[in-house]
Amino acid sequence: MQEISTRDAYGLKLVELGKKNPDIVVLDADLSKSTMTKYFAKEFPQRFFDCGIAEQNMVTIAAGLASSGKIPFASTFAVFLPGRCFDQVRMTIAQPHMNVKLVTTHSGISVGEDGISHQSIEDLSLICALPGFTVIAPADAVETGKAIEAAVLTDGPFYIRLGRPAVPVIFPENYDFKIGKAVTMRQGNDVTIIAIGIMVKAALDAAETLKNEGIDARVINMSTLKPADITAITNAAKQTGAIVTAEEHLEHGGLASIVSQVVVKNYPVPMEFVSMTGYAQSGKPGALLERYGLTPSGICQAVNKVLKRKST
Repeated sequence: MQEISTRDAYGLKLVELGKKNPDIVVLDADLSKSTMTKYFAKEFPQRFFDCGIAEQNMVTIAAGLASSGKIPFASTFAVFLPGRCFDQVRMTIAQPHMNVKLVTTHSGISVGEDGISHQSIEDLSLICALPGFTVIAPADAVETGKAIEAAVLTDGPFYIRLGRPAVPVIFPENYDFKIGKAVTMRQGNDVTIIAIGIMVKAALDAAETLKNEGIDARVINMSTLKPADITAITNAAKQTGAIVTAEEHLEHGGLASIVSQVVVKNYPVPMEFVSMTGYAQSGKPGALLERYGLTPSGICQAVNKVLKRKST
C-alpha cells in the first residue's frame, strides 16, 4: 500500500491550486521546510510570507489579508497553532469570521522524537471551542487534497490537522469528499468504530481482526469534526448499539467529546474511547503509538470492552 505524508499532499495541492487562483496566499512561521509550504514559496515567492517564529503575528497578518479579499493559508506545527496564538485566532479570525485557512502539521504523538514539547494533543479541544470554525482531520493524502480544495471554495475559517509521518493511502483519487459528511469505510452491525486521522487505517485493520473473532464492526471516518455528521453518529448508535472512538488526541475536547455529545442527546449507547489521557514520552512514532494504545490492538480491546457493556 502506497504511503504519503499528509503534509506533502498539502504542499503539493497548494501549488496546484495557486496556479488556478491568484488570490491564494501562504504564510508560515519559519517552518516551511517541514510544513511543506516550501513548494508554494518556490513557485510563488511574491505570494508567500515567512513570518518567522511569530505565530501571533502570522495569524493576524492572515486575518488582514483575508479582509482584503485574499484566501490566506497559514501553517506551522499543531503545537504552536492554536496553542501559542489562541487569543489572536479567537479575536482576529473566529469572532469576525475571517476567511482564513489554518493548516497545521506534526499533530499528535506520531511527531515522535521531537518529544513532549512538540506533541500536540490538545489542539482539537482548543479549536473546536471556537464558534464558526470548520475543523477537519484527514485520514490520508487524498483526503487532505480534497479538504484543501473544499477550504478554498468555502468561505469562513478552517482548521485542518495534518501529521508528520507518511501514512497509507486508503482513498481512491476520485474520492468525493464533502464537508460535514462522514464516510462509512466498512459496514457492520455489532459495533461502530468512529475514527479520525491516522486512526482510520488502524480502525480498518482492527475491524479485520475482529471479523476473525466473529465481531462485525462498522468503521466510520469522521474527518470533519465541525460540523459533525450528526445523522451518521445517531444511525450508528441506533443500528449497532455500541460505539468506540479512536483519535490521536486527548480524550477530552476532540472526537470523543463531539461524538459523546451527539450520542447522549439522540440515542445513548455504551461507548469506549481510544485516545490519550495524558502527556507522552519521547520516542519513535510507532513505539509511542504502541505504548499508548493507539493501535489496531488497542481498538480491538476497546471494542471487546464496550460489547460486554452492550450485552448487560
